Amino acid sequence: MGASRADLSASDLEFVRKLIRDRGGIELDADKGYLVVARLQKVVTTLSLGTLDQLLAELRSGRRRDIEEAVLDAMTTNETLFFRDSHPFPTLAEKIIPQILSDKGTDDLTIWCAAASSGQEPYSLAIVIQEHFARLAREGKVRIIATDLSSSMIERCREGRYSSFEVSRGLPPEYLDRYFVPDGNDYVVKECLRSMVDARTLNLTGSLASLPRVDLVMLRNVLIYFSAETKKEILSRIRTLLRPEGYLMLGGAESLVGLDTGYERISFDRTVVYRPG
Repeated sequence: MGASRADLSASDLEFVRKLIRDRGGIELDADKGYLVVARLQKVVTTLSLGTLDQLLAELRSGRRRDIEEAVLDAMTTNETLFFRDSHPFPTLAEKIIPQILSDKGTDDLTIWCAAASSGQEPYSLAIVIQEHFARLAREGKVRIIATDLSSSMIERCREGRYSSFEVSRGLPPEYLDRYFVPDGNDYVVKECLRSMVDARTLNLTGSLASLPRVDLVMLRNVLIYFSAETKKEILSRIRTLLRPEGYLMLGGAESLVGLDTGYERISFDRTVVYRPG
């Protein structure tokens, strides 16, 4: 049918939906076939596969893991920005992190950004640490584990390179001057931030055995992409990783209602977090 093909058959759409569900736990809406086609066409162009039918044939053959990874990347929503939603970050600095350190009775901190995308959230957290907990940063006592399903996003996180447009979204100018180095039209994160961030690819629906016990989990704006059953499984396994003094933070429009009763809901001003019950 050639490169001009504008839709998927019901069987092709279900095949792609099942592939994304099985590989990433992500639920694609059955009525969003047009969106799936648009994103698949980008993979066709990027990998020079010729046509959408050729891409589907390669996917069905299972021979090309690189194509599967590219499709998974294309279907993953990677919208992010520095200091997203604003209010959680001063609350983290002034109340939540001091509370964790006080309850633990130690001065080490492990944070897990569970849907890190291209790295704006973990680097925002690294800036918070540098600004408010400089001694801990200086002594190497803070570890920020940044994970994402998308290998291309994790590679960007490791590189720490952002366009002028990206640093203009949410990043205060004084932090741009203090923590980034201009490089052509881009800005590169300084080593003082990069040294705190451990970026790695990880599937939230897979094993979490590679992760240590953590004090804070940032799971913001990601649960919406999973089925209710998958959400429950993820939340249950995160609860086993969280230290008793730790907190889970979701996106502003997300909650645990109807999903997991093993957490206690706690409000710090406008910011809601959850502690293992």
